[in-house]
Formats: sequence, C-alpha cells, structure tokens
Amino acid sequence: MAGNAPTASEYVTHHLTNLNQTGHAQKDIVDWSYINLDSVFWGFGLGILTVYILWRVAQRVTSGVPGRFQGFIELLVEMVNDQAKNIIHSPESRKFVAPLALTVFIWVFLMNFMDLIPVDLVPMMWGGALTAMGFVESPGDAYMRIVPTADINVPLGMAISVLIMCFYYNIKIKGFGGWVHELFTAPFGSHPVLWPINFVMQMIEFLAKTVSHGLRLFGNLFAGELLFVLIALLGGTATVFGFIGHLIAGSIWAIFHILIIVLQAFIFMMLTLVYVGQAHEGH
Repeated sequence: MAGNAPTASEYVTHHLTNLNQTGHAQKDIVDWSYINLDSVFWGFGLGILTVYILWRVAQRVTSGVPGRFQGFIELLVEMVNDQAKNIIHSPESRKFVAPLALTVFIWVFLMNFMDLIPVDLVPMMWGGALTAMGFVESPGDAYMRIVPTADINVPLGMAISVLIMCFYYNIKIKGFGGWVHELFTAPFGSHPVLWPINFVMQMIEFLAKTVSHGLRLFGNLFAGELLFVLIALLGGTATVFGFIGHLIAGSIWAIFHILIIVLQAFIFMMLTLVYVGQAHEGH
C-alpha cells in the first residue's frame, strides 16, 4: 500500500488483517504466523485493566454512601450475584463462579468497547511509529486491529476455557466415575447398545455449546467492525456529502453499537453461568 492511495477493497482488507508475520510488521526472527499479536496485546491488556478496576474499587469501598463509580460496580456485582444464585445452586461454587462471571462481563465489554474508537486512529499512530523506526516504508504498510473479540481466536479461546471449567465442575460435583457414567448413559438410557450413541451425543452437545458460545460474540463484533470500516470509506470520498454522510452514519451506528457491545458481554457472561450450572446437574 506504500506510495499509492488504497482502493476500497485494499482499505477494508488492510483493516481486517491482524498483526502477525503475514502483516510484515515485525522481523522474521520467530515464526509468529499463527499468533495475532495485536489480539494478544489488547486482549491481555484489557484483561489486566479489568482486574485493576475491580481491585481499585475493592480497595476504596466504603460502608457509607458510595460514590458513583462504586455504586455502579456494586450494581453490577448485585446483578451478577442474583443471576448466579438463580443458575448455580451450590454456594461453594458461586464463591468462584460469580466473581469470574463479573470479570468476564467487564472484560468482554471493554474488548467490545474498542470498536467505538475511530477505525483509523490507532492503526495510523502505530503505522507512524513503525515508519519512524524504519520497520515499514509507510504507515499504510502496518497492521493493527484493536478489537480482540472481532478476532475469532479470542472468543473461541474464551469459550474453550469455559468448556474446560465445565469439565472441572462435572468431575468435582459428580466424581470422575459418575461423570463418565453419565457420558455413556445419558440422554437415552443405560443399555450397552446405547453407550456409543450417548457418548457421541454428549460430545456433539459440548462441541455445539462451545462453538456457538464463541461464534455468537465473534459474529456480532466482526460485523460491527466491518460496518465501521465501510462507514469510514464513505468519509474518504473527498466530497462534502460523503463527509457529512460519514459523520451521520458513524454517529447513528456508534449509538446503536453501544447496545450491542453491552448485550453481547451480558450474553457471554450468562452463557458462562448457564453452562457451568449445567455441569452441576445430572441428566
């Protein structure tokens, strides 16, 4: 993309390409071709920010009249705790799962919120820094996606983590032998002829829940990111109508997208609670 203005197709492709070896944004000392470095950076960075926010609120909590921010966090804690009580009936399990669900909600929300930052702002700053250091010829040759949940690897990775947690609670609550017995005897019965069918159905259920858990979040955020990129293209038409249309369309979509990023964070959190709650129950 150096030297010439990108076409619409090149512009969209550039904004949907992650920072990795394919992006040529770092030297080939190590093969990073299977690791999206921008998703790792922003995902872990926002995760650390989530933990820091909760830690700061816990450090500053008062028994008197809470401030606005503390009151907001307390509202979230109460909301998540109520949902956890309705789904997970084990008080011992809720001591870990409820705080985890709150952390997941805030973390996913912050990752989704990155979609509201202007699409060219961070990539151009990153590209300018790399150009100044001599890594690329022009800012347009650098790649940087800042919405981790729009990278399929991140939502699916989180969904797999929830799956592993479900395995853990299945074994903890039912015992390893009890869980294995359930895998081969539910949902159709304990007759030996039905064991293979039951096991296959159980595996399909675990796979379907995990894939749908991750793809639901990815699909909504990827679509939102793509629409913001297309709206940004409208602003690059170098006409007054294009610029005005870009501002109007961008503002309308940003306002609507606020509801999406909150809703998707809530859904991901609720499905986490539901799947862990199902691990506590027998068929």
